[in-house]
Amino acid sequence: MNPSSANDELFSVAGQVVVVSGGSRGIGRALVAEFLKRGATVIATGRDPDALAETERVTAVDGRSATCLPCDVLDSNQIKETVQSTLDQHGRIDTLVNCAGVNRRMPTMDLTEEDYDYIVDINLKGAFHFSRIVGQQMILQKAGCQINIASLNTDRPLKNVLPYAASKAAMGHMTRGLAMEWGEHGVRVNAIAPGFILTDLTKKLWSDETMHQWGIANTPQRRLGQPADMAGTAIFLASNASAFLTGQIIYVDGGFTAGFQWPIPSS
Repeated sequence: MNPSSANDELFSVAGQVVVVSGGSRGIGRALVAEFLKRGATVIATGRDPDALAETERVTAVDGRSATCLPCDVLDSNQIKETVQSTLDQHGRIDTLVNCAGVNRRMPTMDLTEEDYDYIVDINLKGAFHFSRIVGQQMILQKAGCQINIASLNTDRPLKNVLPYAASKAAMGHMTRGLAMEWGEHGVRVNAIAPGFILTDLTKKLWSDETMHQWGIANTPQRRLGQPADMAGTAIFLASNASAFLTGQIIYVDGGFTAGFQWPIPSS
């Protein structure tokens, strides 16, 4: 075996059955595309059938496309149906990516109870139930990988997004807690915490010139991220290359959390 083939095998996800919640847009759609390119069988879920159909169309590669299943993570019965459908067709689930998430940006005093419940129930409760239901199968398999999409807010909260920040901070503990419970069963649980990423849902925010320049100035790589920037870490976490890695939160943020930027003179 030559070195290049050894490297390919170590980082390979070919043949895996991968479920991506929130796979209909943004980071989720980018991960669907990258897993497909590398030979995985991908099941993408989301609430919007039209967005799922677009995901199926734009991520297709070499005559292969994702299986797109409508699923609202607010409804645990829909999660169970999605998981059972996947098992009926493929017999196993190797990797789960919990990517479904929402946000409403406003001061805490302007939030309603409905706002709070909507954000926390999708971002945390929905991810928890998806992890638990898929985890039951992974424990039976004695193998599996779960990847939670966390946030910069898992590290520390940004202003005026408190329910979102709280849900993502809790997701960090959920990642560690499940890793502790399921490690002995061969199931690994990790998280990716993206930095400032340009998606359809954030383009309006980052189109504000003040926000755009602030984001660039505070990111050492001096650019905002793209959804595809998450792919390398996700492939690594799903592959045998990370076989002894669990309970970790990896910040893929262009260096934002490396330290504090300040306007000290250069000389």
